[in-house]
Amino acid sequence: VNFNIIFFIFILLSFDVNAENSTNTSHTNIKVLDKISSKNTLVILKNGTEIKHKDLLIKSMKCVNSEFDDNPEIMAYIQVKDITNKDNDDVFVFNEWMFSSSPSIAPFDHPVYDIWLVKCY
Repeated sequence: VNFNIIFFIFILLSFDVNAENSTNTSHTNIKVLDKISSKNTLVILKNGTEIKHKDLLIKSMKCVNSEFDDNPEIMAYIQVKDITNKDNDDVFVFNEWMFSSSPSIAPFDHPVYDIWLVKCY
């Protein structure tokens, strides 16, 4: 059994957005790495608002700080479209929850860019 799948299921079962120990936020910070130029860019997203960053349209639907023990987990529901792909204008290249502590659970797979979650506020 894959450890990442077990960890992901544990996180989902332990996570309740209405619980007192979780905090919904209005902004999401992500880092975008351009693999060609090796430049890192901090992108601040207002939840629910789509922004254009180079060849990507990025939108954070929800970002939550959930505090487990002494190590808080940051989770965000992110949608990403690649605007260079004209054949699939309405298709997301990424459309799922992203976890700050375990980016390999739902990795963003793109030939030019890498995205990871930094924080919610």
